[in-house]
Amino acid sequence: MPLRALCIHGHFYQPPREDPLTGDIPAEPGVAPYPNWNERIHAECYQPNAEWGNFERISFNIGPTLFSWIADQHPATYRSILAQDHANIIRYGVGNAIAQGFNHTILPLAATSDKTIQIAWGIADFEHRFGRKPQGMWLPETAADLETLTILARQGIEFTILAPWQAADEEVDPTEAYRVVLPEGHHITVFFYQRELSSGVSFNPSLTANADHFALYNLPRYYHAEKERRGEAQLLLLASDGELYGHHQPFREQFLAHLLNGAGTQASLIPTFPALWLKTNPPRYTIKIRENTSWSCHHGIARWAGECSCTPGGGKWKASLRSALDRLAAALDGVYFDTVYLSIPKPRSLRERYIHVLLGNLTAEELINSMADHVLTDDQTRRIHLLLRAQYERQRMFTSCGWYHEDFDRIEPKNNLAYAAQAVNLTFLATGDDLSAGALSDLRAVVSSRTGLRGEMVFLSQIERARELGGAEN
Repeated sequence: MPLRALCIHGHFYQPPREDPLTGDIPAEPGVAPYPNWNERIHAECYQPNAEWGNFERISFNIGPTLFSWIADQHPATYRSILAQDHANIIRYGVGNAIAQGFNHTILPLAATSDKTIQIAWGIADFEHRFGRKPQGMWLPETAADLETLTILARQGIEFTILAPWQAADEEVDPTEAYRVVLPEGHHITVFFYQRELSSGVSFNPSLTANADHFALYNLPRYYHAEKERRGEAQLLLLASDGELYGHHQPFREQFLAHLLNGAGTQASLIPTFPALWLKTNPPRYTIKIRENTSWSCHHGIARWAGECSCTPGGGKWKASLRSALDRLAAALDGVYFDTVYLSIPKPRSLRERYIHVLLGNLTAEELINSMADHVLTDDQTRRIHLLLRAQYERQRMFTSCGWYHEDFDRIEPKNNLAYAAQAVNLTFLATGDDLSAGALSDLRAVVSSRTGLRGEMVFLSQIERARELGGAEN
């Protein structure tokens, strides 16, 4: 029988839950007997999937901020996930894990420099943990535009995964990998996941109740008979939130294990993953993408920029929040570049390389002094480090979760403003420049339609709290 391959991709991510000022996760209601949602989801999803060996059989990405938490709190699970990817390196010469943009920023809405940082930091984090360069990268919410794809290719990423409606062609064939031609002579391979099955796996628990039935009766009808007659290889890729396997849908980690280690074989399906598939099946066709699209908003990327029916009854505040943070980001950048350029000729490169300090590969002092064009005093080094920390918080304030839901009065938007407040406070400690007045003025337009909470109230509270805790000095 001609080759019929199956790939299950799991996107594993959780919004950051740590208090931006203390680094601790506060107790969260409704998750007993666990203290917070991270712990509960680890127990229901990450640990059992690692124990069943599923991370060796699927394609997957894990958000860097989440994976850092797993490494600190559950090192056995962390080591198991890394080892399962490494097993494929030994067996096939390529791994099944792929990278992810660092802070889960909606990249088409980001400035070019932020796209570059998010991709570079995601790659560096992956290399630090997996010990190899990533061949693929998952774009947060699969949100894509040509500039983002070009930066991916420029930084050595070979492929990504998108929703079928992100293709310019309405009749995209999801059993094919496609080449997207990009500016500057670059190109990237795109895998489009199968729409109906991916949606069914995500939202119809009865579909994944029996792995044997799923493999024998649900999967085969999505392969093309005419391709089989011609002897052409086909890849069926299903993509979903990885946490449905055990957390959103109990016991589905067992479904996944049996599907890829038994049931699929009975149906003559060969499990694979994108990097392995591309070794013998390079893309045969080129395609164009629809820019400014994503997998979880059928209005492009409106969910994270303004009002759309994905979040009915709310959303007026989103455009105001994004505008306020865009203006604050520009102000923070102005202070950063004006100050750092006096001592370091390449402040953009310094900012990109700061990820190695965050990962513990070198100290801030080592990085700063290695890039300075003259000997710096301890105070100069300290001030530049404060500004780098402010730039890190500036990246965090665009975490996509802050715009995902319908109302402003939630923990995710509040956290984004806490990151913004910390960036402002760190900048003030470094230079004496206080950017809070402009932010407060802009954030008055951010209002919860449910409770009346305003953005400047949250920001002011966080600024005051940062100053009480000593900000950067803690």
